[in-house]
Amino acid sequence: MCCVSNFERCKTFELGILDKRHTIMELMYDPQTMPDNVLTLQLKRVVNWARRSSLWPMPFATACCGIELMATASSRYDLARFGAEAMRFSPRQSDLMIVAGRVTIKMMPVLQHIYQQMTEPKWVISMGACASTGGVFDAYATIQGIDQFMPVDVYVPGCPPRPETLIEGIMALQRIIDEEGLPPAGRRRPLQLAIEPSYVPRPQPVPVTLGGRPLSANRG
Repeated sequence: MCCVSNFERCKTFELGILDKRHTIMELMYDPQTMPDNVLTLQLKRVVNWARRSSLWPMPFATACCGIELMATASSRYDLARFGAEAMRFSPRQSDLMIVAGRVTIKMMPVLQHIYQQMTEPKWVISMGACASTGGVFDAYATIQGIDQFMPVDVYVPGCPPRPETLIEGIMALQRIIDEEGLPPAGRRRPLQLAIEPSYVPRPQPVPVTLGGRPLSANRG
């Protein structure tokens, strides 16, 4: 074999411990006879490392969380240290969707359409209280959490969250990619249609009390 002869040529100055009786299969299974510049690793770990180190975000910013998202990519916080600074506003070039801000019922079909156009594998970060739970917007037109209609991998708390919090969320997603690899197809929540609110609005206005008694009774 030509590859065996190549090893035999370089054994005099690099692989002095080898002799002509060694074969490639013996080199693969005997770690004592392998050269120092050879690294053995599982293929899926290399693929997961490449994916987590080159996340291309698709920002969907609708409120103040978007400003914090922009600050994360600035030189002060330098999101490029984690390989996620390439913001792609084309869903076919993105694999990480960052929903930053409130989402209304009319926005949700558009958000789902963008999510469907993203390449596989893809992940979703829900950034801020508005995207995760609706935040302070307890209204009929605001989605009370985007996870009711699309899968979410990481929740970033805050109103709005600081850039350090978003970086921690991206690092958490990188750990998920290292451990699990591809998103599980069977366990991910399927997309649902946003036709009507999925919650019961609270009664408005909220009664005001003073000393445990309604304010109107105190006035009387």
